[in-house]
Amino acid sequence: QMQLVESGGGSVQAGESLRLSCAASRDTWSAYYMGWFRQAPGKEREGVAAIHTRDKTTFYADSVKGRFTISLDNYERTLYLQMNSLKPEDIGTYFCAADRGFPAGPSLSSTSYNFWGQGTQVTVSS
Repeated sequence: QMQLVESGGGSVQAGESLRLSCAASRDTWSAYYMGWFRQAPGKEREGVAAIHTRDKTTFYADSVKGRFTISLDNYERTLYLQMNSLKPEDIGTYFCAADRGFPAGPSLSSTSYNFWGQGTQVTVSS
């Protein structure tokens, strides 16, 4: 089992930045992928960014490429998501996720992940 706790959400104006953090209860390298997902009201959960925990290869949804950066500090057991140039369409609850240590599917698919945090809310006003 891995417990995940997100923090760093908030309300910002369009164009501003936020940095989300996700603290893991065990060594993050025990997962194969860790990722960030978001869910807006009335919409399905979508993959935003993912990272291979060992070689740090990153993956991004087209909607956030060039604006968001995912990073992982294995020593601190913490996953980050730096979000710049935020837009109103980035609104939602952001979740951190980890798998069981082997790839179970595409890195940005929610079905590939086994452990989830409670989420942190991001609001962007225009």
